[in-house]
Amino acid sequence: MTEDQATTRAESSSKPRVVVVMPAYNAGQTLHMTYKELPQDTVDMVILVDDASTDDTVAIARQLNLKLFLHDRNYGYGANQKTCYREALRAGAEIVVMVHPDYQYDPTLVPEIIKPIQEGEADVVLGSRLKAGQPLSGGMPWWKYLSNRFLTGVENWIFGLDLAEYHTGYRAYSREVLETVNFELNADQFIFDQEIIAQFVAAGFRIEEIPVPTRYFAEASSISFIASSRYGLGILWLVGRYAMHQAGMWTQRQFQSLGKRYQEVS
Repeated sequence: MTEDQATTRAESSSKPRVVVVMPAYNAGQTLHMTYKELPQDTVDMVILVDDASTDDTVAIARQLNLKLFLHDRNYGYGANQKTCYREALRAGAEIVVMVHPDYQYDPTLVPEIIKPIQEGEADVVLGSRLKAGQPLSGGMPWWKYLSNRFLTGVENWIFGLDLAEYHTGYRAYSREVLETVNFELNADQFIFDQEIIAQFVAAGFRIEEIPVPTRYFAEASSISFIASSRYGLGILWLVGRYAMHQAGMWTQRQFQSLGKRYQEVS
């Protein structure tokens, strides 16, 4: 064996197992585009959880030979993520990357989003549309941009951080963070994304960001103005509960990390 071959083998053996999870609902028009741009030399497995789609999402996932899990009915975005993370951990993932199959986020950036975790600089990495430049020029609705900026400011204030954006669906997590926080206690709807961040902050995990471009087009999923308004109110209630928990005024089990509940004894 040559020195180069030995180096390559050593690097390969030390490479963390990267599992991409795709929470899917009616993503038939964009799933293939998203999957084909995933860097195959970086990703070890792709898991798709279908939340009772009514289009051809499942058929396309089977054609692509993805690891597929089917919900028997539509449980919601947060419930979909719970299944994603549960199955990714079961599959031995050391780094889990959530990539929406609606092609809003650039799948080729997976190596960039996992790099801070690989190098031991972060436990959680968020792909920020606002850090990338001008999301409005990429098609982000103005009302969504303004609400994003306001809610991000509130969360930075309560969490004591300085992030450009919290409201992104492009994320990478180390195995440790998913095993530490009790994400099963979170909501089954969109607020799950913010609840899990609050849990990471409460547990003291390091959160970093990388810039990602914004893509908005007809086939990409997007929640309505009314749903976004409910989501915003839910975030304000979440950060209020978090603040009271941290102040010792109202203990929330949701923000308490999972401990080792039993041990083997001889």
